[in-house]
Amino acid sequence: MTDVFIYDHVRSPRGKGKADGALAEITPVQLAAQMLQAVRDRNSLDSTLIEDVLLGCVVPVGEQGGNIARVAALVAGFDHGVPGMQINRYCGSGLEAVNFAAAKVGSGQVDMAIGGGVESMSRVPMGSDGGAMALDPQVAFKMYFTMQGVSADLLASLHGFTREQCDAYAVESQRRAAQAWANGWFARSVVAVKDVLGLPVLAKDEAIRPETTLESLAALKPAFLEMGTQYGFDGVALLKYPQLEAITHMHHAGN
Repeated sequence: MTDVFIYDHVRSPRGKGKADGALAEITPVQLAAQMLQAVRDRNSLDSTLIEDVLLGCVVPVGEQGGNIARVAALVAGFDHGVPGMQINRYCGSGLEAVNFAAAKVGSGQVDMAIGGGVESMSRVPMGSDGGAMALDPQVAFKMYFTMQGVSADLLASLHGFTREQCDAYAVESQRRAAQAWANGWFARSVVAVKDVLGLPVLAKDEAIRPETTLESLAALKPAFLEMGTQYGFDGVALLKYPQLEAITHMHHAGN
Protein backbone atom coordinates (compact mmCIF):
# COMPACT_ATOMS: atom_id res chain seq x y z
CA MET A 1 0.00 0.00 0.00
CA THR A 2 1.09 3.54 -0.77
CA ASP A 3 0.82 6.25 1.88
CA VAL A 4 -2.02 8.67 1.12
CA PHE A 5 -1.91 12.36 1.97
CA ILE A 6 -4.57 15.07 1.87
CA TYR A 7 -2.93 18.21 0.50
CA ASP A 8 -5.79 20.67 0.56
CA HIS A 9 -9.48 21.01 1.32
CA VAL A 10 -12.12 23.55 0.33
CA ARG A 11 -15.87 23.81 0.59
CA SER A 12 -18.56 26.27 -0.32
CA PRO A 13 -20.46 28.12 2.40
CA ARG A 14 -23.58 26.21 3.34
CA GLY A 15 -26.73 27.88 2.06
CA LYS A 16 -30.33 27.20 2.96
CA GLY A 17 -31.72 24.38 0.83
CA LYS A 18 -34.75 26.37 -0.25
CA ALA A 19 -35.92 28.30 -3.30
CA ASP A 20 -35.08 31.56 -1.50
CA GLY A 21 -31.70 30.36 -0.22
CA ALA A 22 -28.61 32.42 -1.04
CA LEU A 23 -27.29 29.75 -3.41
CA ALA A 24 -30.57 29.02 -5.21
CA GLU A 25 -29.44 30.81 -8.38
CA ILE A 26 -26.20 28.80 -8.61
CA THR A 27 -26.40 25.48 -10.48
CA PRO A 28 -24.93 22.35 -8.88
CA VAL A 29 -22.34 22.12 -11.66
CA GLN A 30 -21.18 25.66 -10.89
CA LEU A 31 -20.98 24.90 -7.16
CA ALA A 32 -18.69 21.96 -7.83
CA ALA A 33 -16.72 23.66 -10.60
CA GLN A 34 -15.91 26.71 -8.47
CA MET A 35 -14.53 24.52 -5.70
CA LEU A 36 -12.43 22.55 -8.21
CA GLN A 37 -11.09 25.82 -9.60
CA ALA A 38 -10.17 26.99 -6.10
CA VAL A 39 -8.20 23.80 -5.39
CA ARG A 40 -6.37 24.13 -8.71
CA ASP A 41 -5.64 27.86 -8.59
CA ARG A 42 -4.45 28.25 -5.01
CA ASN A 43 -2.09 25.30 -5.40
CA SER A 44 -0.89 26.23 -8.91
CA LEU A 45 -1.96 22.72 -9.84
CA ASP A 46 -1.46 21.30 -13.32
CA SER A 47 -4.80 19.61 -13.96
CA THR A 48 -3.19 17.05 -16.29
CA LEU A 49 -1.72 15.48 -13.13
CA ILE A 50 -5.20 14.79 -11.71
CA GLU A 51 -6.10 11.22 -12.58
CA ASP A 52 -9.68 11.19 -11.30
CA VAL A 53 -12.37 13.44 -9.85
CA LEU A 54 -14.89 11.61 -7.66
CA LEU A 55 -17.98 13.41 -6.37
CA GLY A 56 -20.77 12.06 -4.20
CA CYS A 57 -24.30 13.15 -5.11
CA VAL A 58 -27.45 11.83 -3.45
CA VAL A 59 -29.93 12.94 -6.12
CA PRO A 60 -28.08 12.58 -9.45
CA VAL A 61 -30.93 13.70 -11.72
CA GLY A 62 -31.79 16.86 -13.64
CA GLU A 63 -29.08 19.46 -13.15
CA GLN A 64 -27.15 16.98 -11.01
CA GLY A 65 -27.40 14.11 -13.48
CA GLY A 66 -25.14 12.94 -16.28
CA ASN A 67 -21.99 12.26 -14.20
CA ILE A 68 -21.72 15.67 -12.57
CA ALA A 69 -18.10 15.00 -11.55
CA ARG A 70 -16.91 14.82 -15.15
CA VAL A 71 -19.03 17.82 -16.21
CA ALA A 72 -17.82 19.95 -13.28
CA ALA A 73 -14.19 19.14 -14.07
CA LEU A 74 -14.69 20.28 -17.67
CA VAL A 75 -16.55 23.44 -16.61
CA ALA A 76 -13.73 24.18 -14.15
CA GLY A 77 -11.32 24.21 -17.06
CA PHE A 78 -9.51 21.01 -16.16
CA ASP A 79 -7.72 19.17 -18.94
CA HIS A 80 -10.15 17.24 -21.14
CA GLY A 81 -8.38 14.00 -20.23
CA VAL A 82 -9.33 14.22 -16.54
CA PRO A 83 -12.05 11.60 -15.87
CA GLY A 84 -14.85 11.89 -13.35
CA MET A 85 -17.15 9.57 -11.42
CA GLN A 86 -20.34 10.27 -9.49
CA ILE A 87 -21.27 7.93 -6.63
CA ASN A 88 -24.31 7.68 -4.38
CA ARG A 89 -24.32 6.38 -0.83
CA TYR A 90 -27.03 8.75 0.33
CA CYS A 91 -25.87 11.10 3.09
CA GLY A 92 -22.41 9.53 3.14
CA SER A 93 -21.82 10.12 -0.58
CA GLY A 94 -19.26 12.91 -0.32
CA LEU A 95 -17.28 11.17 2.41
CA GLU A 96 -17.34 7.93 0.45
CA ALA A 97 -16.04 9.74 -2.63
CA VAL A 98 -13.07 10.91 -0.56
CA ASN A 99 -12.60 7.33 0.66
CA PHE A 100 -12.65 6.08 -2.94
CA ALA A 101 -10.10 8.68 -4.00
CA ALA A 102 -7.82 7.72 -1.11
CA ALA A 103 -8.23 4.02 -1.89
CA LYS A 104 -7.25 4.57 -5.52
CA VAL A 105 -4.09 6.38 -4.44
CA GLY A 106 -3.32 3.84 -1.73
CA SER A 107 -3.68 0.92 -4.11
CA GLY A 108 -1.41 2.51 -6.68
CA GLN A 109 -4.13 2.98 -9.30
CA VAL A 110 -3.53 6.73 -9.40
CA ASP A 111 -1.06 9.21 -7.94
CA MET A 112 -3.46 12.12 -7.50
CA ALA A 113 -7.25 12.35 -7.22
CA ILE A 114 -9.87 14.77 -5.96
CA GLY A 115 -12.76 13.54 -3.82
CA GLY A 116 -15.77 15.51 -2.64
CA GLY A 117 -19.50 15.98 -2.89
CA VAL A 118 -22.11 18.27 -4.38
CA GLU A 119 -25.80 18.80 -3.72
CA SER A 120 -28.19 21.68 -4.35
CA MET A 121 -31.42 21.00 -2.50
CA SER A 122 -32.61 24.45 -3.58
CA ARG A 123 -32.67 23.33 -7.21
CA VAL A 124 -32.90 19.53 -7.01
CA PRO A 125 -35.07 18.74 -3.97
CA MET A 126 -34.79 15.56 -1.95
CA GLY A 127 -36.78 12.74 -3.53
CA SER A 128 -36.50 14.06 -7.09
CA ASP A 129 -34.93 10.77 -8.14
CA GLY A 130 -37.84 8.61 -6.93
CA GLY A 131 -36.67 5.07 -6.27
CA ALA A 132 -38.30 1.71 -5.61
CA MET A 133 -38.32 2.13 -1.83
CA ALA A 134 -40.54 5.19 -2.19
CA LEU A 135 -42.58 4.33 -5.29
CA ASP A 136 -43.00 0.53 -5.30
CA PRO A 137 -45.39 -0.62 -2.52
CA GLN A 138 -44.18 -4.23 -2.78
CA VAL A 139 -40.63 -3.13 -2.04
CA ALA A 140 -41.59 -0.57 0.61
CA PHE A 141 -43.70 -2.96 2.70
CA LYS A 142 -41.34 -5.90 2.34
CA MET A 143 -38.33 -3.86 3.45
CA TYR A 144 -40.17 -1.90 6.19
CA PHE A 145 -39.02 1.26 4.42
CA THR A 146 -39.25 4.35 6.61
CA MET A 147 -38.18 7.84 5.61
CA GLN A 148 -35.01 9.13 7.23
CA GLY A 149 -36.64 11.78 9.41
CA VAL A 150 -38.96 9.24 11.02
CA SER A 151 -35.99 6.89 11.31
CA ALA A 152 -34.12 9.53 13.31
CA ASP A 153 -37.04 9.77 15.73
CA LEU A 154 -37.17 5.97 15.84
CA LEU A 155 -33.48 5.67 16.74
CA ALA A 156 -33.76 8.39 19.38
CA SER A 157 -36.73 6.57 20.91
CA LEU A 158 -34.94 3.21 20.83
CA HIS A 159 -31.89 4.61 22.60
CA GLY A 160 -33.75 6.71 25.14
CA PHE A 161 -32.89 10.21 23.96
CA THR A 162 -35.23 13.05 24.87
CA ARG A 163 -36.29 16.15 22.97
CA GLU A 164 -34.43 18.26 25.53
CA GLN A 165 -31.18 16.36 24.93
CA CYS A 166 -31.49 16.76 21.16
CA ASP A 167 -32.19 20.47 21.54
CA ALA A 168 -29.23 20.93 23.90
CA TYR A 169 -26.97 19.26 21.35
CA ALA A 170 -28.26 21.64 18.66
CA VAL A 171 -27.70 24.72 20.83
CA GLU A 172 -24.11 23.66 21.51
CA SER A 173 -23.57 22.97 17.80
CA GLN A 174 -24.75 26.48 16.92
CA ARG A 175 -22.50 27.97 19.61
CA ARG A 176 -19.45 26.13 18.31
CA ALA A 177 -20.17 27.05 14.70
CA ALA A 178 -20.50 30.73 15.58
CA GLN A 179 -17.30 30.56 17.62
CA ALA A 180 -15.45 28.91 14.74
CA TRP A 181 -16.46 31.68 12.34
CA ALA A 182 -15.65 34.42 14.86
CA ASN A 183 -12.17 32.97 15.41
CA GLY A 184 -11.48 32.62 11.69
CA TRP A 185 -11.17 28.83 11.79
CA PHE A 186 -12.99 28.48 8.45
CA ALA A 187 -11.14 31.33 6.74
CA ARG A 188 -8.92 29.08 4.64
CA SER A 189 -11.29 26.22 3.89
CA VAL A 190 -14.44 28.12 2.86
CA VAL A 191 -14.45 29.57 -0.66
CA ALA A 192 -17.02 32.23 -1.55
CA VAL A 193 -19.47 31.25 -4.29
CA LYS A 194 -19.79 33.72 -7.17
CA ASP A 195 -22.51 34.44 -9.71
CA VAL A 196 -22.16 34.64 -13.51
CA LEU A 197 -20.74 38.17 -13.18
CA GLY A 198 -18.05 37.01 -10.79
CA LEU A 199 -19.64 38.72 -7.81
CA PRO A 200 -19.80 36.83 -4.49
CA VAL A 201 -23.29 35.67 -3.54
CA LEU A 202 -22.37 33.82 -0.34
CA ALA A 203 -19.13 33.86 1.64
CA LYS A 204 -20.30 32.54 5.02
CA ASP A 205 -22.57 29.71 6.18
CA GLU A 206 -26.13 30.95 5.93
CA ALA A 207 -27.80 28.82 8.59
CA ILE A 208 -25.73 29.71 11.67
CA ARG A 209 -27.94 31.20 14.38
CA PRO A 210 -25.84 32.04 17.46
CA GLU A 211 -28.95 33.39 19.19
CA THR A 212 -30.43 29.86 19.35
CA THR A 213 -31.55 28.82 22.85
CA LEU A 214 -33.32 25.87 24.43
CA GLU A 215 -36.37 28.09 24.80
CA SER A 216 -36.47 29.08 21.13
CA LEU A 217 -36.09 25.47 20.01
CA ALA A 218 -38.80 24.31 22.40
CA ALA A 219 -41.31 26.39 20.43
CA LEU A 220 -40.69 24.47 17.18
CA LYS A 221 -43.05 21.70 16.12
CA PRO A 222 -41.70 18.20 15.40
CA ALA A 223 -40.92 17.96 11.69
CA PHE A 224 -41.95 14.34 11.14
CA LEU A 225 -44.97 13.87 13.42
CA GLU A 226 -47.52 14.12 10.61
CA MET A 227 -45.43 11.99 8.26
CA GLY A 228 -45.12 9.29 10.90
CA THR A 229 -48.68 9.22 12.21
CA GLN A 230 -50.90 10.22 9.28
CA TYR A 231 -48.91 8.61 6.48
CA GLY A 232 -48.27 5.38 8.32
CA PHE A 233 -44.47 5.39 8.61
CA ASP A 234 -44.65 4.98 12.40
CA GLY A 235 -46.72 1.84 11.99
CA VAL A 236 -44.29 0.37 9.48
CA ALA A 237 -41.33 1.07 11.77
CA LEU A 238 -43.05 -0.40 14.81
CA LEU A 239 -43.69 -3.63 12.91
CA LYS A 240 -39.91 -4.00 12.74
CA TYR A 241 -39.30 -2.83 16.32
CA PRO A 242 -42.19 -4.20 18.40
CA GLN A 243 -40.29 -3.50 21.62
CA LEU A 244 -41.33 0.14 21.23
CA GLU A 245 -44.88 1.10 22.13
CA ALA A 246 -44.64 4.37 20.22
CA ILE A 247 -42.16 6.65 18.46
CA THR A 248 -41.55 9.99 20.13
CA HIS A 249 -41.13 12.63 17.44
CA MET A 250 -38.47 15.00 18.73
CA HIS A 251 -36.55 16.21 15.69
CA HIS A 252 -37.42 19.52 14.06
CA ALA A 253 -35.88 22.20 11.84
CA GLY A 254 -33.68 23.44 14.68
CA ASN A 255 -32.07 20.22 15.89
